[in-house]
Amino acid sequence: MTAERVNPPDLSPPAGFSHAVVAAGSRVVFLAGQTALDGDGKVVSDTLPEQFTRALTNLLTALRAAGGTPADLARVTVYATDVAAYREHARELGRLWRELAGRDYPAMAVVEVVRLWDEEAMVELDGFAVLP
Repeated sequence: MTAERVNPPDLSPPAGFSHAVVAAGSRVVFLAGQTALDGDGKVVSDTLPEQFTRALTNLLTALRAAGGTPADLARVTVYATDVAAYREHARELGRLWRELAGRDYPAMAVVEVVRLWDEEAMVELDGFAVLP
């Protein structure tokens, strides 16, 4: 994939995301929502950073199984049950993102939801990638 990150000077500087991603490639991979489930289908933690780490790891595992890498991500949506808590942990979550996925940020949004499918889940990530 070739990905051009577009961050217009007329918009506020992005931190941990890109305003737009122009992606060109031959395959689009749509990634289902991933929470902090382990291989047995149990939520692994009761802290937001640990759940975020597992949810992102699960998303990247699905992406790699489809032949992609974190740099191929074009769009990720984060669903959080508590955006205030997400903001409180933003610096740590950003560090975790960089450790697991690098600095080629996709277009992103964080959306607060009442609850997620997995009742103990605090965060869920989904997205799509464009592969070469």
